Amino acid sequence: MNVGVLLAAGASTRMKSPKPLVRWKGHSFLVHGTRALWSSCDVVVAVLGSNGATVRSSLEKEFTELVESGALTADLHEARRKGARGLELRFETNAKWKQGMLSSAKVGLAAALKLKPASIAVLPVDHPEVSGETVEALTAMMADALKAFKADTPAFPYALVPRFKGHRGHPLVLSPALARAIVRDKVAVDLGDAVRRSARLVGFVDVRDGGVVRNRNTPKD
Repeated sequence: MNVGVLLAAGASTRMKSPKPLVRWKGHSFLVHGTRALWSSCDVVVAVLGSNGATVRSSLEKEFTELVESGALTADLHEARRKGARGLELRFETNAKWKQGMLSSAKVGLAAALKLKPASIAVLPVDHPEVSGETVEALTAMMADALKAFKADTPAFPYALVPRFKGHRGHPLVLSPALARAIVRDKVAVDLGDAVRRSARLVGFVDVRDGGVVRNRNTPKD
């Protein structure tokens, strides 16, 4: 089982409204991110922070409407075809969200690790255009890589990073060993720094999905 971590705790100062709730093509950023991660993750952990109660209430209403309308039926059928029992979204709160994305990543990774995942995909909520196909390809590549290093898999800190036209993007896909190291890290200044400090190997994967580098920080993005 793979687990997704959706980082959605920031204050969204430049967007001037909570990013998780910003609409794009009819749905909130968080719904887009969750459905992309669900393409290969049975469980998605959404980490909230700023305006957390309001954001969660709005999202629960949106997902209820999607379920009742049948809009998620295809997602569920596809998940079951791949062997999942269902799809799940869990919420975690980062009380220290003002400390930045790394603090939220640690909260999400700690929650994800309790589920004993094969790998963890980490996606910021302001990347709503990432495709499910990209997430699926990255997690499949991680599974193949860990099989190749099967003798050392439990302790192999490995990351995969998508790259579009030479630019690095998201989601990051982490082995459990690397996720544990990031959670324990007391020195790193941001998520990228934590990966560089603890990863034994980082693989860069060229993709055709421009969504991996297209982050939306302002209403004009």
